[in-house]
Order: sequence, then C-alpha cells, then structure tokens
Amino acid sequence: MTDRLNILHLSDTHLYGDGRLHYGIVDTLAALDRVLARAATLEAVDVVVASGDLSDDGSAASYRLLAGRLEPWAAERGARVVYAMGNHDLPGGFEDVLGARETVTPVGGFRILTVDSTVAAAGWGRVDAGALQRLRDELATPSEHGSIVVLHHPPVPPTTGLFETLRLVDPEPLIDVCSAGDVRLILAGHYHHALVTAAGPRDIPVVVAPAVANTTDVLWPAPRERAVRGSGFAVVQLPVAGVARVHVVTAPSPDDGETVYDLDAEAVARIAADSGWHGRP
Repeated sequence: MTDRLNILHLSDTHLYGDGRLHYGIVDTLAALDRVLARAATLEAVDVVVASGDLSDDGSAASYRLLAGRLEPWAAERGARVVYAMGNHDLPGGFEDVLGARETVTPVGGFRILTVDSTVAAAGWGRVDAGALQRLRDELATPSEHGSIVVLHHPPVPPTTGLFETLRLVDPEPLIDVCSAGDVRLILAGHYHHALVTAAGPRDIPVVVAPAVANTTDVLWPAPRERAVRGSGFAVVQLPVAGVARVHVVTAPSPDDGETVYDLDAEAVARIAADSGWHGRP
C-alpha cells in the first residue's frame, strides 16, 4: 500500500456447494471466476471485500468454494480478504469456513469492521443493539487513517420496490454511530446493482457493489422486478487524505442482458410476504 487503500469490492456471489445453477440459469462459480479474471489486471489490491450473500444454500461446501477462489487470488497480490454475512448466508457454514461474522481487520493504518445486518429467516436486515454497541466500542479508539464499515444491507434507500421490503430497517442508529466515529467509507451489497451515494451529517460515502450472480434492472417499470445476466465489481481507492474514488467494472459474458427473472406484482408481493419487513420487532 502507498498513500491509499486499494479495495476490490465484490458482493452477492450466491454460490452453491453442489454446483446448482442460480435460478436454474446462472453458473455463479463461473461468474466469480470471470470477475476475478477481469480484476486480475488491477495494478494494486490491498484488500478484497466480499459483502454478503456469498452462498445461496448456506453449505460449508459453498464457502469452501468461495475461499478457494478468493484466498489464493488475494495471497498472490499480498492482499487481505474480508467477508460479511448476507441474508442468504447461514451462520454455521459461514463461521466454520470463513470465521467470525463480525471482524476487525487492520490494513496499512486503515481499519475495516464488518457488521452483521442479517435477521434469521428474513430478507430484510437490521443492526441490533449489541452489534451497534460493539461497533461503537471499536470506534472509540480512532484508527490512523480512519475506518471502513462493511455490511450486507445498505444503510441507504433502495431503488426498486422489491428491495423496499428487503431493506435495512432503522439505519439511522448505524449511521449515527459511524458519523460519531472515524468511519470514512461504508461498503455494502444486497441490491444487485451498483450505487454510490452518501449517508449522515458527514456525508460518509456509501458504495453498493454490483452483484456477481446477476444484475437488477433498475429501469424495469414498477411494479415488476427484473434481473438479467451480468456480473461486476467495484474498485474503491481510499486515500490517506481525501475522498474515495470508485470505479464500477463489468465482467462481460456473451449472454449478458438475458433475463434471469421477471416478476409481476403478485410474485413481488409473495416475496415481500415471505421475507420482507412487516413491522416485526
């Protein structure tokens, strides 16, 4: 690392331990391989961040597949790997293979903190009081060049109606804790499309990485929801002083743009009823 932290930000790999296809269509392991091949031309990578929904079946085998790809790729470049839990991930397999769900990783004077935003058996997320206190305690001691928070559910509003019911509920306490500390960047996934925005009174940059598994069509007319084939990643450069610089990169394949799913209003409502937020505690 020189005068900045170079981050390869991946999300939503949705791997299966038995080689199944995502939605019966997408080979997500092949998509991950394509993403890593595309990212191999990066001049510098200090850390690889994988921000949740790493597995689709929650199996230990799926996490071993992920680690078997990311760890050697990162080691060749002298980079660390940071994993965060997503709503499709299961704690048992995740912890057995990838380690703790909440971690603190120092890299070149920066500090990367993962926060578990998942709620058991739900698609929506929440950062509970215990996680907030642990984050607050860590941030009580500043890091030399500041901190980066990684979680799956973005603490900013979604673009599409489906993700409105699968959003991070009550993001304000998290934003308050980050704003009171030395957090300079928040990395997230979940939405399956790239988004760069800011949160809180300090306008902390929030980077939502595109998914490896597929891409949400943010222009599809509501109330329908559509995802297409397509994989990508974010390259985030955080200088010692100054604002983050973000590039969103695609990893093309010949079938990009083909429909993975196209949900009508009734199908969206079913998902919302099964996995969405309905004011539960």
